[in-house]
This record gives sequence, C-alpha cells and structure tokens, in this order.
Amino acid sequence: MALTFNQVFGIHQHTMRIRNDRAEVIAGNLANADTPGFKARGLDFNAALIEQAHLKTVDSNPPMAKTNVRHLDLGDLPRDPELLLKYRLPYQADTGNGNTVEVSTERMNYMTNNIEYRATLQFLNGRISKLMSALQSGAN
Repeated sequence: MALTFNQVFGIHQHTMRIRNDRAEVIAGNLANADTPGFKARGLDFNAALIEQAHLKTVDSNPPMAKTNVRHLDLGDLPRDPELLLKYRLPYQADTGNGNTVEVSTERMNYMTNNIEYRATLQFLNGRISKLMSALQSGAN
C-alpha cells in the first residue's frame, strides 16, 4: 500500500512552511523598526493555510464560469504569497515618522510563532518516528 505525504503528515506539512514564512515577515518587521514610513505586515495564517493546502471553505467564492475559450483560466495563474500579507494596525498612535512597527508586539508574535513552529516540528518528528518504526518492524 502506497502512502502519500498527505496521508502521513496531513495538514502539518503545510503549517511548517507557513510558520517559516510568517517568521520571515516578522523578522522583516523587526529589522525595519527604525525605518521611516515602514508599515508592519503580518501573514494571515488561516488564509495562507487554505492557499497552501488548496482547501475549500464554505464561504469561499465559487469558481468562475468559463463560457468562452478565450477567457482566462484562473486555476492556471500562479499563486502570489504577497497577497496573503496584511498591514498591521498599530496599538499605539503614530510616532511621527510613519513607521507602524511596534517592537514589543513583533517580539511577542515572533515568540508565539516560534513555539507553534516547534510544536508542529515535534508532532512531525513523532509521525516520522512511528513510520520508521513500522517500516523496521515490517522488514523483520
């Protein structure tokens, strides 16, 4: 019986990639904390997960009807990860230079993301260990 990554790892294979992308966005925010006019961004985890796993949701728009051969097929368009980035609304008023990065908030978001990343990694390592154990016991 052949196993696929989706059967073994489920959605967790996609969450690792999204959490990594999210860490990069947060790190970019922190790196630009003193850049005048920089707007802090965040990655919408739920939207990114739906995009990565190509999941369908109840409230998602139905596919567009292609009524002419000259119409574009939207399924063939490349997916742009930049579309999942949203600008963050600051908790405090503007500092005067137009920068919306709040270092304490970004640090907290980075630590939260790190904990979630490590939990997902630990889960995946457990799955891999169980799979390796099953393969070794099946070989004997």
